Amino acid sequence: MTDKIGVAILAAGQGTRMGMECPKPLVPLFGKALVDYSIEACLGFGKEHKLNVQMGAVVGHQKEKVIEYLRARYEEKMSYPIQEKQLGTADALKSFFSGCDWASKTDYTIVLCADTPLLSKDELTSLWRVIKDKSLDGVAATFEEKNPTGYGRIERGDLGFRIIEHKDASDEQRRLKEVNSGLYIFKTKEIHKLLDGIGSENKSGEFYLTDAFKMGRSVEAVLFTDSSPFKGINNPLQLEEALHLLKKKINRAHQSAGVYLIDSSTTYIEGTVKIDSGATIYPNTYLHGSTKVSKNVVIEPGCIIKDSILGEEVKVKANSYLESTKVDKKCQIGPYARLRPGANLKEGCKVGNFVEIKKAELDKGVSISHLSYVGDAEIGENVNIGCGFITCNYDGEAKHKTTIGKNSFIGSDTQMIAPVNIGESAFVASGSTINQDVPDRAFSLSRGRQVIKENMASRFLKGKWSIKDKK
Repeated sequence: MTDKIGVAILAAGQGTRMGMECPKPLVPLFGKALVDYSIEACLGFGKEHKLNVQMGAVVGHQKEKVIEYLRARYEEKMSYPIQEKQLGTADALKSFFSGCDWASKTDYTIVLCADTPLLSKDELTSLWRVIKDKSLDGVAATFEEKNPTGYGRIERGDLGFRIIEHKDASDEQRRLKEVNSGLYIFKTKEIHKLLDGIGSENKSGEFYLTDAFKMGRSVEAVLFTDSSPFKGINNPLQLEEALHLLKKKINRAHQSAGVYLIDSSTTYIEGTVKIDSGATIYPNTYLHGSTKVSKNVVIEPGCIIKDSILGEEVKVKANSYLESTKVDKKCQIGPYARLRPGANLKEGCKVGNFVEIKKAELDKGVSISHLSYVGDAEIGENVNIGCGFITCNYDGEAKHKTTIGKNSFIGSDTQMIAPVNIGESAFVASGSTINQDVPDRAFSLSRGRQVIKENMASRFLKGKWSIKDKK
């Protein structure tokens, strides 16, 4: 029979030390919010063990923002019990049970914080095995800390263990190095019975969930050798430290899978990015979101790539910026190119330095080598576009489309006044401004007539550039 697991995610904190206007659970970290990491750890744990997991985020400070974010992001059913006042972790769990009509019907209850982004399904699995194998009423994850100031201390004895909060600990107890992580699993019926007996007779005047762990009870402290999964985020310094730990973990996984990171210390790859083996990534690159990098891709230094798909053997040259784009195999991008949302490049295209592409489809073999803007366009196969090309797609009120047929040649310094259609195998001469359709195989030229006035330059040249008439 599948166990029913209730998950209480403590997400009511304000996080004033973060210095941000957003509520603490929504503090951004490496493409996600802090609370996402806790939720994903629980979802992964439930999937691995085929458990029936249901979650409730205990909200408080700026609860509307937290609820809105979670409802938009997760399809899984989630409840949002409210902790009206922050009176401690036991009070938060009471709010969880009173605000979730299903919570007391579960077999086990997991309690975790919304600000532990390094937590994974592995730590939950370790606790789960202990509480199940030993048929305990509760387990708490612990670790050792060189400077344990602020942490609850773990005091072990012949009858088990107990947790003493830092403010309430004696000098001797404060010298203990084993500390409480804030991650627990309880038998639901047992913790439900204990909650009403937890008081606030302590120096903070709060209801501590740690009081559920007492000597002689059927509980156990599970000591973890690695403390990093349990580190909470309370200020920007800890946020940065978490980012680097996440980055290192992600990069090592890619390297183990055959991705060549020339300098992993300066390479930032979010956890949602997928990279095939054989790809090479140079320093100072940032890969975000749903980006997919295929095998034998080369990404040179200084590139930022968001929510984009790169086909096999694509080369992205230095300092290019790609966002929500699709690039087929053997294309070359950059250096200093920008591909904006909706750019779709087919096989073998070349987009060179200082070229910007937006909401445009480039068919196979298109070449746009330098200093051009292509927006709201459809460019046919093997079209060559010269330097300084512009699609004039916006009339001040609406965007309009430019279409260029296959095998056409567009000369340098040409402007297309959209909407306009250029046929197949057409030739547009350099310096032209095109505002009428050009038929297949036609030649189009639109320039002002060149005029020369002898000896008139001196009127316009000043100072040292002036040409004196010696007559």
